[in-house]
Amino acid sequence: MLLLAGAGVFLWPQVHGYAQTGASYGARVACSCRFVGGRPLGDCRKDFEPGMDLITLSEDTAARSVTARFPLVARQTAAYREGWGCVLQPWSD
Repeated sequence: MLLLAGAGVFLWPQVHGYAQTGASYGARVACSCRFVGGRPLGDCRKDFEPGMDLITLSEDTAARSVTARFPLVARQTAAYREGWGCVLQPWSD
């Protein structure tokens, strides 16, 4: 058990980094699909790269934003801004 905990502590920065990157990519792509392309959010998963099955999406139509989550590890939101397209919110640790 101690070995597993040590491995988790050692690998956490890499796991968190990949999860944050995946959530950011998912939010940006899905936001563009939804609010630039006008497609339904469920259809936007077609634009994801293989291996992104754990990323979940939710939208806030009033804010014109999409939030992508990697369970228990990372979350990122992208919002549509006129003239800019979809922009990620700043990262926070």
